[in-house]
Amino acid sequence: MSTEFSALNRARVTLENADELSASDLSELCDATEEAIKSGGGFGWLNAPPRNILEDYWRGVLLIPERSLIVGKVDMVIAGSCQIVRPPKANEAQAFACQLTTFFLAPWARGYGLAQKLVDEATDFAKSQGFSVINLDVRATQERAIHSFEACGFKRFGENPNYALVDGEYVTGYYYAKEI
Repeated sequence: MSTEFSALNRARVTLENADELSASDLSELCDATEEAIKSGGGFGWLNAPPRNILEDYWRGVLLIPERSLIVGKVDMVIAGSCQIVRPPKANEAQAFACQLTTFFLAPWARGYGLAQKLVDEATDFAKSQGFSVINLDVRATQERAIHSFEACGFKRFGENPNYALVDGEYVTGYYYAKEI
């Protein structure tokens, strides 16, 4: 599935559910990941790992049946992504809910509306898979991501003051959910 948008500044923004990654896709995804990590938005990583670790990570995502990767592109270059994670089959009580995770954008891709489009695409995908709730968590310092989630209708329901450890200091984390 691919969706295309045209931003005001004429950049071409597209979204794709990625079932495979070409060599150039993998390179672009790793570049975007490294840039996001360096700017403080690397979905858990504080420092960019060696390139082979990133490549293995993204290849691994595609191998896990419970994960779906959604990539966002600006002018045909991968600029960010997120994943929908399904609960394990043994968790029947929570089979209605999925997790939106590993959401990020490269800094150069900001301002094109891609963040909200990625979240909307993930929401539409989750709904098409039969889910009625999406959950997510995010560091309180990820203000742009929080704004995008809240603008897309996610409601904060909790926080953890010891969510992450960054430079020896605890960072609060927020928990969000959205009924779809």
